[in-house]
Amino acid sequence: MKKFIKLVSCSLLLASSLAMAQTPYTEDSTYQGLGGKEGIKKITDTFVTLITTDPRIKDSFTDFDMKQLNVRLQEQFCEFAGGPCKYTGKYHDKAMEGVGPVRDMKTVHQDLQITNAMFNALAEDLQIAMEQHNVPSSVALKLIAKLAPMQRDIVTK
Repeated sequence: MKKFIKLVSCSLLLASSLAMAQTPYTEDSTYQGLGGKEGIKKITDTFVTLITTDPRIKDSFTDFDMKQLNVRLQEQFCEFAGGPCKYTGKYHDKAMEGVGPVRDMKTVHQDLQITNAMFNALAEDLQIAMEQHNVPSSVALKLIAKLAPMQRDIVTK
């Protein structure tokens, strides 16, 4: 019985940690560490260039509106980092025109056949983009910690 209680406690703690990871920071030190809106824009501009040239994943983005993706990434990074932005979740890509303006992470990625290797390549490219803009590793890790739980919705294969 004690083992069962410990297991349940650990499960609740893990679930609580994951829920916390998916909510934005309530203070803006991560946002400030990323350089505010302008810093986040520079990071996402670099990040989008990296993912569209990365041989491991570039083919996954051939039918996407990369300008729209860049804007949504800026919103998402800004909000999760504790900045004043609101992630709208509105995304359109050429292949899914007419589906509607608002889709969640799971819906957006459900047909994209994304593997763990592809997700990891994307995460590496984000870290490289932050390094190129001199984001301190402690700040970069805080943003990654907020984004990492999305892997469950994004990886479909």
